[in-house]
Amino acid sequence: MKSICGADCAKCNQNMICKGCANTNGCPFSYPCFIAKMINEKGMEYFEEFKVQSINEINSLNIPHIKLNQLYPLNGSFVNLEYTLPNGNSIKLLNDNAIYLGNQVTCQDICFGIVCNEQFILISQYEQQGINPKVILYKER
Repeated sequence: MKSICGADCAKCNQNMICKGCANTNGCPFSYPCFIAKMINEKGMEYFEEFKVQSINEINSLNIPHIKLNQLYPLNGSFVNLEYTLPNGNSIKLLNDNAIYLGNQVTCQDICFGIVCNEQFILISQYEQQGINPKVILYKER
């Protein structure tokens, strides 16, 4: 399997579901990947600049414990946590089949999940294995 963005597909545990970005013209999970589209339309250099800009934007939010050096392409099913609303209902905010840029920062037993694309930045706080997630920040870009 080959990616368009340079991600190491061999390290992903979704390779039984994913058909590969290069093999599917940028739709590895039957859903368009914004990264592949960006690279195909504007080039790898533009994508790398977008990642640096995103990292700088996230770090400038000055959220305690969050200082990023890298963002990685992640399948939505890895990062689509289920949040409990004040009325007791639950909601997922992301698409399991989409690709996002993201990372996780851990401070003691608390994890911070960072997910973004061209439209938004989402930062969550949760316990190990995604237990008790809370939205810290949702920011449209």
